Amino acid sequence: MIINKDDTFKALPREWPEDLLPSIRNQIEKSRTKIVILDDDPTGTQTIHDLPVLTTWDLDSLKRELINKETAFFILTNSRGLTKDEACGMGSQIGLSLKSASKATGIHISVISRSDSTLRGHFPHEVDEMAAAMGDSDLPYLICPFFLEGGRYTLNNIHYVAEEDLLVPAAQTSYAQDATFGFSHSNLCRWIEEKTGGRIQADKVIAVSLDDIRKGGPARVAEILMMVSDKSACIVNAVSYKDIEVVVAGLLTAGANGKRFLYRTAASFVRVRAGVIPQPGFLSRKDLVSDAPAGGLFIVGSHVPKTTAQVKALLEQTDICPIEITVEKVLEEQSRHKEIEMATTKLNKALKNGRDTLIFTSRNLVVGNNPDKSLKISQIVSLSLIEIIKGLECQPRYLIAKGGITSSDVATKGLAVKRARVLGQVLPGVPVWKLGQESAYPGMSYIIFPGNVGNDDALVAIQQKLS
Repeated sequence: MIINKDDTFKALPREWPEDLLPSIRNQIEKSRTKIVILDDDPTGTQTIHDLPVLTTWDLDSLKRELINKETAFFILTNSRGLTKDEACGMGSQIGLSLKSASKATGIHISVISRSDSTLRGHFPHEVDEMAAAMGDSDLPYLICPFFLEGGRYTLNNIHYVAEEDLLVPAAQTSYAQDATFGFSHSNLCRWIEEKTGGRIQADKVIAVSLDDIRKGGPARVAEILMMVSDKSACIVNAVSYKDIEVVVAGLLTAGANGKRFLYRTAASFVRVRAGVIPQPGFLSRKDLVSDAPAGGLFIVGSHVPKTTAQVKALLEQTDICPIEITVEKVLEEQSRHKEIEMATTKLNKALKNGRDTLIFTSRNLVVGNNPDKSLKISQIVSLSLIEIIKGLECQPRYLIAKGGITSSDVATKGLAVKRARVLGQVLPGVPVWKLGQESAYPGMSYIIFPGNVGNDDALVAIQQKLS
């Protein structure tokens, strides 16, 4: 049922009054445990700042990250852009590497599988494979898809997506119709039963309610968490960062008593669990724009309705130079090269003339007749965009990639990023990376814009801010 956001929130119990983040951060810094966030696309860094991101997981790289002073680091897996079997194989590889690195350094690790706040992704399969490789197959899941910056809330066990002043159950949104990761249930207990193929029954899932969080506080949350049995699941209700702080404080208490979980969460949980103090405000133009004389570049591959509306506004409200990539042409071998060559030539001419430019895929969604074939289509389209990026003859003044698969492929395959640092956000839920010295454009700011974040004028606002 669709409900009114303001009326619903006004009827909730008051938030827990204590500021718990300083205590959480203190406990994390005193522990010998490093938090490792496996991010299934680059947008998971959208709530934090001043932490590193790896795009590789070789043993030496992992050991270096484990022994540094950071409380946490990200590993970009981009598994949402892979088939289930590919994602599972990667999960197993990363689990084995993390286990070896932890043993070699003596640093304990806590792994969070960060995924989409609208419930898309390879759950539980990639989590299970990672856990098996680390020897943690018996641990229960802890599910927390709350994401304030994107308007994703969980209450009464129902996960909602905010649309203006309404809260729409997630299964009633376009995200639930995803050709690869579609789902039928907004109730997280039933969603777990659906995604586990009935292995975990909905009535066996334990829920941490808002009453538990706001009236009982960390002690009550810890009590509930200690009751969660192995090979089962626990879901978290939350509508504010204060709620997540109470949950994390309870988790740390339960953890001190030996309780561990397999985490599947959105980005808001990550910020609190890593003890990151929120950054005041957003990054400024000087943080984001280089001295390069060329124009700025937008690359858009996402096809969710929100992105399409944002592209429409950008084209109508600015003088940006548009270059449309026809999806049907890049899917055909005989026309792909010509389409890529056309776009590359136009792009280089526009950038060299100082024009801000938009490369975007045609808005008609092309899907296959099964999830793997739909994913394959997305991969071909994304790789075509990468070929265009590899053909750049000058550094753009700024670079923005929109969509999870697109932004990951641009970073790893187009810009050759191995390690980056998260600077912060340019808008709520829109992260910015500073690229490493090994990349195509060392030190450049790279703006990663999730497909499902922002209002219709969000791209316009960024273009005007950076022009």
